This record gives sequence, C-alpha cells and structure tokens, in this order.
Amino acid sequence: MNLSEFKWIREPKEYKIESDKIEITTEPHTDLWQRTYYHFQNDNAPVLQIETEEKQFSFIVKTEFKESHHRFDQCGIVMYLDSENWLKASVEYENSEYQHLGSVVTNHGYSDWATTTIDASVKEVWYRLSRRESDYLIECSMDGVMYHQMRICHMHKGDRKIQFGIYACSPEESSFHAVFSNMDMMECQWMAHDGQQPDGGK
Repeated sequence: MNLSEFKWIREPKEYKIESDKIEITTEPHTDLWQRTYYHFQNDNAPVLQIETEEKQFSFIVKTEFKESHHRFDQCGIVMYLDSENWLKASVEYENSEYQHLGSVVTNHGYSDWATTTIDASVKEVWYRLSRRESDYLIECSMDGVMYHQMRICHMHKGDRKIQFGIYACSPEESSFHAVFSNMDMMECQWMAHDGQQPDGGK
C-alpha cells in the first residue's frame, strides 16, 4: 500500500511514516468511545486512514506494542466514518497478567465492546478487516498466517465510500510507542456465504 495516500484525523504530536511501517507515540487521555454504559463520549484518538469505494476487499496490518504498560493502552485497526459511526479492534492493556483482545462497533452514536482475555506477554497481533458491501468481518492472528474470527458486524453508514486504517491511544495518564507494518489491501478473503438461504418466498 502507498502510505503517502493515508490521511490523518487528529494528527499526533509524535509519529514517523516510512515506506514499510508507521510509528505512533500515544498521548495521554486519548480514546474512541461513544456513550454506552460509561455515558461519556471520547473522540480524540489519532486515526490514519485511506479512502476506498471498493465494495469487497480485505485489509491486513501487523501491530506491535512492546511498550504498552498502562490500563487501556491500545493500538489496532479502525474504520472511522464519523464521530458516531466507526469500528476498531485492538489489544487493550489491563495489568501485568492479562490484556483484552477485542473490538468496538459504534453505530448511530452508541458503542459496544466485545473482548476475550489474552496473556500480558502478547506484544504483537495481526488484524484483517474484510468488507462485503455494508457488512464487515474482523479477524486476528498471532502469526500473520492463521486468522481467527473476532466478529461480524453491520455498519449503517458502511455502504458507501469508506475510510479505514490504523489508530493508537492511551485513555488514561499514559503514553507508549506503537508500530504498524505489513499493511496490505487485497481481494476479499471473506468468502461468500454458502449455507442457509435468506428468508423469503420460494
């Protein structure tokens, strides 16, 4: 991918873009979240994205977060359409024993958070975001070869031109160095559904 085509939403103070990787140093009190349960709205995390009108594709990126050390430190993939419609996937640091590997989908200003617990020793994860029209698949991998489904979701504003890419943030009083590499956009790796047929007349 041509990294020069990516554009910032909220450019961070410290970052480096090279031909094969991007590095971001997070700033304290940066996050993406809308309303649900916590009731607050945080919309100040730096996001670096590229635009596409492709209706079917897959996007892959490797994330490294060796320096994450404080609760909720995170970096991963994002599809940020506007402040109230976006999705993200990342590993969020919790403590010296475990972290949360998860995803957030925000439609019409309300976020959800789906997670699973992983060991705190994990310091790099690959993600694959796949699109089929306005439906999306988020997957993760520990080796960049074998991917596992994290979630399938529908984005109410995801049926048109979209933007997608990477983000990193530190919601509390913290800062860490995040590295993104091996970014690639390719033919959709999410195969068409061949099981139960849609409901309706025969």
